[in-house]
Amino acid sequence: MCGIIGIVGNSPATPRLIESLKRLEYRGYDSAGVAAQVDGVLERRRAPGKLKALEEALEHQPLHATTGIGHTRWATHGAPTERNAHPHIAGRVAIVHNGIIENFADLKAELQAKGRVFSSDTDTEVVAHLIDQNLVEGAAPLDAFSAAIKRLSGAYALCVLIGGETEMIFATRNGPPLVVGYGDGEMFIGSDALAVGPFTNRVLYLEDGDYAAVDHKGARIFDSSGSEVSRPIKTVASSAALMEKGNYRHFMEKEIHDQPEGGQRTIAAYVDPISERTTVSGDIDWASLERIQIVACGTSYIAGVIGKYLIEQYADLPVDVEVASEFRYREPSIRPSALAIAMSQSGETADTLAALRYCQAKGMKSAVIVNTTESTMAREVDVVWPIHCGPEIGVASTKAFTAQVSVLTAIAIAAARARGRIDAAEEQRMVRILLEAPRLIAESIQLEEAVRGIAVEIAKARDVLYLGRGPMSALALEGALKLKEISYIHAEGYAAGELKHGPIALVDEKTPIIILAPFDSYYEKSASNMSEVMARGGQVVFITDHEGARHAPAGARVVMTAPSCDPLIAPLVMSAPIQLLAYHVAVQKGADVDQPRNLAKSVTVE
Repeated sequence: MCGIIGIVGNSPATPRLIESLKRLEYRGYDSAGVAAQVDGVLERRRAPGKLKALEEALEHQPLHATTGIGHTRWATHGAPTERNAHPHIAGRVAIVHNGIIENFADLKAELQAKGRVFSSDTDTEVVAHLIDQNLVEGAAPLDAFSAAIKRLSGAYALCVLIGGETEMIFATRNGPPLVVGYGDGEMFIGSDALAVGPFTNRVLYLEDGDYAAVDHKGARIFDSSGSEVSRPIKTVASSAALMEKGNYRHFMEKEIHDQPEGGQRTIAAYVDPISERTTVSGDIDWASLERIQIVACGTSYIAGVIGKYLIEQYADLPVDVEVASEFRYREPSIRPSALAIAMSQSGETADTLAALRYCQAKGMKSAVIVNTTESTMAREVDVVWPIHCGPEIGVASTKAFTAQVSVLTAIAIAAARARGRIDAAEEQRMVRILLEAPRLIAESIQLEEAVRGIAVEIAKARDVLYLGRGPMSALALEGALKLKEISYIHAEGYAAGELKHGPIALVDEKTPIIILAPFDSYYEKSASNMSEVMARGGQVVFITDHEGARHAPAGARVVMTAPSCDPLIAPLVMSAPIQLLAYHVAVQKGADVDQPRNLAKSVTVE
């Protein structure tokens, strides 16, 4: 969601705030702003739209200060206008906020009764007024801040300046992540380690309920009870090189092309290429495990569905996959004997974190498949399975998706071996197949020119259908999601067997049908569905492999031939064409590929 940066520095703060906000663009935003202590007086600059608009505002009215805060906002309460952009100022208080204050209406009414006048439609402004009201009533700055946050309900990360406190920033988190960065005589606050990455690699992760007073000397950290506490300072790996687009036009394009190399890193962490055995870590007794419960959202949920196919097929272990936002509200029947696996690229997805905590409260052992190993989820579970794909900046997930599927594939093999469903020789054979995946993904990416050609036609469509069987039905969901996310074309993914149960009514000569059908045990059924579609004028794009292309029914508008592979890794190999198709359709339509409208990279509020 929103991006936060705060600096108590020794050099001009404004250009550094902008530099950090540019690193946070991947989160998604629709306005931006900065505020600073200028000779003890708060000043701010805000603008709707992209950071370029804010930079232009700063060119006309610079801010000369060494202490400041910055923000990229994704609108929740109030339209994405300048008056609703952060930072908000009330009296001596400037504030930036990620999250939602659930009781803001009651607090606002109380403050208005005291004569407070509001200038925005946001929930955030209430917090600024609340802190300032405490100051007016005589509280010291730290006391005014801590008293205010005790009255808040909801999820929030806050970064606050108080006029006159020229070298001090106050911060707190309850839900959305927040880190404190330690520099050389300077201190930083950020949404994540990437936010403070240009300035330091030494960070402290605030825990839920923590609040902090940060100055040049360091940070005083207090827990939710008000007791001063110590949190460990960690050194995080530099990732500056991974934050550059290089010769690619968009981060999404780069991240699609990163998948072969990233896949090697991921797979190498879970198999031993010498012994050809799996090396999945964690104290999991696969042999006696009764069930797995996967909770996730969006693309991670779809990766979980593919994992269900693989784990159930090879390990004969029941797997339930549920959308995290629905999971705990329906009060599911779960047992301590099951393993809860949360899946989240960021490790901060609010719905997934809540579902995970629900499972833990029921006594379930917990694990997370995650990209950010210092995230909240990673810190709270029993077992962490990193995906090792590096920072993913494009909002539409690509390399994180295939990395998640790679980890689930290794888990399926490890569980199958531990449960006696395969022997040592079969484990070695499956590991060899998994090790082939990066090379085959690279070959699959070579379909890009063919994809670029068909994208010109797909971009004209109003509706697109994706069909597949088995794991390809899940990949059909992913293809449709990607197209919707970045090109804004309505698309739906279906299990091809459901075609005659409704979706076939949508088929006409103007509706492209993307059929995913490698030559596997489902192929004949998929080919039959292809014929049904073509008989009704559907314009078929048939994505298959070499053997599938040989047996394809005549009449497809386009046949794309991906590399042949074992069904174990077909979801990995077939991912690149659908990612590239969504990407090139979006480019053809002139859409903002990396930052599609209304979307955020990390959804840290429910």
